[in-house]
Amino acid sequence: MAEKFTKIDIITSQGKFEELKNALGDIGITGMTVTNVLGCGMQKGHKEYYRGVTMDINLLPKVKVEVVVCEIPVETVVETAKKILYSGNMGDGKIFIYNVENIIRISSGDEGKAALQYKKES
Repeated sequence: MAEKFTKIDIITSQGKFEELKNALGDIGITGMTVTNVLGCGMQKGHKEYYRGVTMDINLLPKVKVEVVVCEIPVETVVETAKKILYSGNMGDGKIFIYNVENIIRISSGDEGKAALQYKKES
């Protein structure tokens, strides 16, 4: 049976990132891609004043954390993120889960699970 890879995108507030990163490390996530993003949803943003004029700011700063897993169960990642990020209020974030067809490490040509793992140099 071919290996199954899953990409998990977690979008949340910037203030929760360090706690999320540490919790993911605790369950064995060793690599991630992190991007500062802007987004809007049910929160609808907020109002700011610039030179006396009211402006609607409807894109809020967020952090997008992307991980790809093979051996760590997707449910473990999702439950860990939910436990760390849950406040019960709007703006806790979203989790998106995707199937990944293949992974290729450019520097070595490794594919699949080998591309997710770093070999220790002696």
